[in-house]
Amino acid sequence: MALFLDSAMMDDVRKAMQLGFVVGVTTNPSLIAKTGRPGLMVLRDILDASHGLVFYQVTADSIEERMAQARKAAEFNPQRVMVKVPATTENMAMAYQLTKEGIMICITAVSGASQAYLAAQAGAVYAVPYVNRLTRQLGDGIAVLRDCKAVVAGTSTKILAASLKSPEEVVAAVIAGAEDITIPLDVMMKLGNHPLTQKAIDDFAADYAKIK
Repeated sequence: MALFLDSAMMDDVRKAMQLGFVVGVTTNPSLIAKTGRPGLMVLRDILDASHGLVFYQVTADSIEERMAQARKAAEFNPQRVMVKVPATTENMAMAYQLTKEGIMICITAVSGASQAYLAAQAGAVYAVPYVNRLTRQLGDGIAVLRDCKAVVAGTSTKILAASLKSPEEVVAAVIAGAEDITIPLDVMMKLGNHPLTQKAIDDFAADYAKIK
């Protein structure tokens, strides 16, 4: 089970890497757009500032252009760059070809179990449901995640849960079967905190102060 940072901001990347237990970084076109910089430059800098996998999404209009984008991104570091491809039948065929070339593929924006099933047939490393977004759009993103997990069982494709907005959603995604999780830095920092834990710390400190 792995925990990824979901951000393209270099300050977030550096802070997450300092935690030690964060294994890589996921990005998407919207996150990269917030940096105001070209995508490949952001990819290069994240690779330099982090360890583990870095996810980078192709965006071109045509299959040929998306394949060229995927190859160019992978050239930065074939062992660390995970190319993200949105879940469409056309893109699944592209993903299959790219995996044959040794490029690691993540099928993203998975909105139903049939897409996760096809991602596994294409040899994708990951299928990614956007849990919170699916809850808002369909009513139960965790149920979608659970079905995705069921259809890829016994294959090499893993479920990476994204669009998680709270510690409670993170836990629900793990219980539903997500192997790996990607979350923004603010959600990550909340995972280890709880008001009752802080109360216990304060109580211990007050009790210990009495003996001084």
